[in-house]
Amino acid sequence: MKILYAIILGVMLAFFVGLGIEAFYPTEKYPEPPASVQYQKNGPATPEELKIQQNYDQQVKDYQTRNEKHARNVSIIAIAASIIYMALSLTILQKTNSVFSDGFLIGSLLTLLYGIVRGFEINDNKFRFIIVTVGLIIAIVLGYIKFVRQKEK
Repeated sequence: MKILYAIILGVMLAFFVGLGIEAFYPTEKYPEPPASVQYQKNGPATPEELKIQQNYDQQVKDYQTRNEKHARNVSIIAIAASIIYMALSLTILQKTNSVFSDGFLIGSLLTLLYGIVRGFEINDNKFRFIIVTVGLIIAIVLGYIKFVRQKEK
């Protein structure tokens, strides 16, 4: 029963971060295509239709730029929350209750995965490498502190 509670707590903590970010820093909606773009007629486009299409294409391009910035920020926020969960799990909660500590540890890992997935929305391989490196370091530190160092005591 304790293991199930720790898993549920971890999942809820990850949802808390993801939904909290979306509530206070929402993702922008994709631009709605104009009717003339949605329903292409047969034959060549008129100059006005071409202008509408170009305007829509620019809106999509601008959206993609803003969305990448948003995804980068969400990724950073989620990874920061993951680090906070990890710190709580391995310090204060470790001394008081192992079920809460394990739940926060699971929440830390799930939130970290969420942050990494959001980071992969960005078309920047250096940023992807950085977030995967941070994720790897967190996973190694968590594993060492939780499993290796604990056995040494």
